Amino acid sequence: MAKILVVDDAAFMRLRAAKLLAEAGHQVIEAENGRMAVETYLRERPDCVLMDITMPEMDGLEALAEIRLQDPQARVAMLTALGQQSIVMDAIKRGARDFVVKPFAPGRVLAAVNRLLVA
Repeated sequence: MAKILVVDDAAFMRLRAAKLLAEAGHQVIEAENGRMAVETYLRERPDCVLMDITMPEMDGLEALAEIRLQDPQARVAMLTALGQQSIVMDAIKRGARDFVVKPFAPGRVLAAVNRLLVA
């Protein structure tokens, strides 16, 4: 069982991902924006992170950069809407290890988490 941080400003997306991950046996913690994601990551030290890109206060790319600055080994996959391919490439360059397109298929989320955990 892994501790996974789910970050999304949309409560229903966090709920959907949290339910799926909990049913797969993982412990889930949540944050609703990038600033909270950084604070929660540093406090909780999750095994991996699923993080939305577009959020208020601090977007996912900024949060990714800050998390990776504090923990270069952080395992982060970005959650992205269709049509954000250029942003996804930027995220990969900044250290994201995977991405999942929203609305996500449950199997794709679990596969991304499994890849993060074995990396």
